[in-house]
Amino acid sequence: MEYKNILFAVEGNIATITFNRPKVLNAMNLEAVQELNKAIHKCKEDGNIKAVILTGAGDRAFVAGADVAYLKGKSPQEIMKFTELGQDTLRFMETMGKPVIAAVNGFALGGGTEISMACDIRFASDKARFGQPEILLGFIPGWGGTQRLARLIGMGRAKELVLSGEQITAQRAYEIGLVNRIFPAEQLMEETKKFAQKLAGMPPFAIKMAKHAINYGYDLSLDNAINLEIQCNAQCFSTQDLKEGVAAFLEKRKPNFIGR
Repeated sequence: MEYKNILFAVEGNIATITFNRPKVLNAMNLEAVQELNKAIHKCKEDGNIKAVILTGAGDRAFVAGADVAYLKGKSPQEIMKFTELGQDTLRFMETMGKPVIAAVNGFALGGGTEISMACDIRFASDKARFGQPEILLGFIPGWGGTQRLARLIGMGRAKELVLSGEQITAQRAYEIGLVNRIFPAEQLMEETKKFAQKLAGMPPFAIKMAKHAINYGYDLSLDNAINLEIQCNAQCFSTQDLKEGVAAFLEKRKPNFIGR
């Protein structure tokens, strides 16, 4: 399909989704969220795609939140529809069985921070900035900012960011666990693609099971979470990739995973 608000490209087995509204710092309106939803579903359905990268067009922003011009004058019902679509899209991305990496190249504010948190891994430019500034406009985060943020960095720090609306640097985001790695701006996409290619070379079913165990075990009791891990691990032993991985280890060679 054609996209107006994002760019969608596949290179080898890596898909890159680029938020492409640079005039408004890649802020999200309803159409942009709909296009993201379709692109993410395409990534899941395409068996050739093994990993996904999200980034922003230009050198200023990843996503600078929701498009305030779009939000102006909307009814509570309209906002609920917009918010639910965003929530559904991010949860689908978070739980699909393929790794998703955010390459945060600039401002990741409001919905931008929320999109990045729904990714499995967050790499940031040294120029990136994060924040949940919704409170400054009279509302609160609606795409998981009050939930994922607390789970990632702790309740106290999450409340500090959400209640104040303050922005933090990439370095501070790294220090509190919001970001996995920081790179100089000119190296961000190169390093992200390198890591995505590494993940794309892993056995896909094991990647899927690892994500499933982490995502769904996090809020369980430890006993139930361990049982989930046991089940997910055992299922890996039904795959050809498991047999190949064990054989390669014993034969002291590099494994050739085929996705079966």
